[in-house]
Amino acid sequence: MKITYLLIDFFTIIVPLLFSFHPKLNFHKNWKAFFLGNLVTLLLFAAWDIYFTHLGVWGFNPRYVTGLYVSNLPVEEILFFVCIPYACVFTYHCLNIFVNIRWNRKFETGFIIVFASALLIAGIYNHDKLYTASTFISLSGVLLLLKFVLKVKWLPKLLSIYPLLLIPFFVVNGILTGSGLQQPVVWYNDAKNLGARLLSIPVEDIFYGFEMILVNVFFYEYFISSSTKKAPVNTEASS
Repeated sequence: MKITYLLIDFFTIIVPLLFSFHPKLNFHKNWKAFFLGNLVTLLLFAAWDIYFTHLGVWGFNPRYVTGLYVSNLPVEEILFFVCIPYACVFTYHCLNIFVNIRWNRKFETGFIIVFASALLIAGIYNHDKLYTASTFISLSGVLLLLKFVLKVKWLPKLLSIYPLLLIPFFVVNGILTGSGLQQPVVWYNDAKNLGARLLSIPVEDIFYGFEMILVNVFFYEYFISSSTKKAPVNTEASS
């Protein structure tokens, strides 16, 4: 029972990790970009996690963790911030290779404005629910920052892919929140959220997960772009 959370992390990453070496995918060649970006994201989300665990917004069942902690977080929770993004960014990488996803620019702009505005309003309205307010408001800000300030081009791809990522999300997060187990691995204080659940999963987790993947993909794409710009140019004249 003590290795339950560790096994969830392991089985989340093992298949994407093995297929990273497939000659048609070659995701291992992008490891530097992924792990640099993931490190930045991990530090941000781990700090959020540590603070909310301290406040009792959520917590971890000692029955399902090994007992090794970083601050007040089980080491398995730290690994969660590596394993889940790895699987998601790997999927994003694969679909980028095989599928050309494009949105009409006006539709994309309108969708982002409506989605971000709805999140902002919902977050402010539920200001007394810390998990709800912080997740909805921060995700709204990240979306607007990416679209209108940083002007990234990949938002339609990730918005299209995320519903697909929700399939394994429901499996992994369902187990973590208690589906199929006697007790949840991760428990939530419903006074700090909407109290609405999909199976055993708080609805806020869907948006929290999306924000985590958004930030990972942003830094992944940033470091990919940086490495491309630094690549040496072959100036040898062709004969």
